[in-house]
Amino acid sequence: MRGRSKAISICLLFLLCLPLLSFSGCRLRQPQPITRTSFHLNTVVTITIYDSQDTTLLDECMALCETYEAIFSRTREDSQLARLNAQASIPENAGQPLPLSQELASLIEIGLHYSELSEGAFDVTIAPLSSLWDFTAENPRVPKKEALEAALPLVDYRQVSLSAPSPDNPSSAPCITFSQPGMGLDPGALAKGYIADRIKEYLLSKGVRSALIDLGGNILCVGEKPGGSPFLIGIQRPFADRNEIIGYLDIRDLSVVSSGIYERCFEADGHFYHHLLNPKTGYPYENRLVSVTIVCEKSVDGDGLSTTCFALGLEEGLALLNSLANVHGIFITEDSEIYYTEGFEEAFSLREIP
Repeated sequence: MRGRSKAISICLLFLLCLPLLSFSGCRLRQPQPITRTSFHLNTVVTITIYDSQDTTLLDECMALCETYEAIFSRTREDSQLARLNAQASIPENAGQPLPLSQELASLIEIGLHYSELSEGAFDVTIAPLSSLWDFTAENPRVPKKEALEAALPLVDYRQVSLSAPSPDNPSSAPCITFSQPGMGLDPGALAKGYIADRIKEYLLSKGVRSALIDLGGNILCVGEKPGGSPFLIGIQRPFADRNEIIGYLDIRDLSVVSSGIYERCFEADGHFYHHLLNPKTGYPYENRLVSVTIVCEKSVDGDGLSTTCFALGLEEGLALLNSLANVHGIFITEDSEIYYTEGFEEAFSLREIP
């Protein structure tokens, strides 16, 4: 299949043609879904619940976003992650175990897993480099070459060790050790997916069986639409109006996540820069990929795999996904070619909207 756009991003198609119910000769509409939109995690968060009218569920979902933002944000000075990175910059702390909350330790463990899986093409210790770039600034600038070169030796997931609580003291905190001062963690490529999974767990615990979780384009479906039909997850043309759709996927109880060069980017001196950085150079990857979309069960895995496979490039990324069970992907190249993982088209044909 050849695409007409240079990339894709995920958007949610609220094509909610809810069925009409017949009761005593009357045709009654199902209750409208309840929904809430707010700004958290530096993105727009939308939670929609179809099988409950309890708005306190939406309140709790947004509260979860606030809680996790206070743990995982790299840019909030009062977050647990920011305080950890500040501790890691102190020379005396090099080689010393630094305590973590269980939630932060869990996210770091996932980051180290994908760092190892990609052999460093994705590296959760990229903070010394990513902190030099600001793609959300009003006038983004390319960092100085000297600053990038100085940060490169500080990026190496193999110089970080994570330890679980002691078996003799289960209540003790997990710890992390950095081998040299100035290192730091940036699990931002995983955080939204991790939080989406926690929100889904919460909704399921409250009896919700039909909902959509949208964390800035990280889409996670809870079950299916009322009546048994799948959710329609739209594939949108990048750099275009959000209503311009090239197709959609029928999704039940799965996550759809994309990583691409159109998400955060700028141009300077005639060169295009995007936020997917190469840990080996400090500059954005240039591998002719424009987008990778992952369909899988857990949103955190969609996050991790979309970034990892983009970093690995087309051939290695496809090979990795084809080696994993219950994971599918779409790769888009600069010349608008679309590549699917094995079995993708049989499971999730990308269809045009009638």
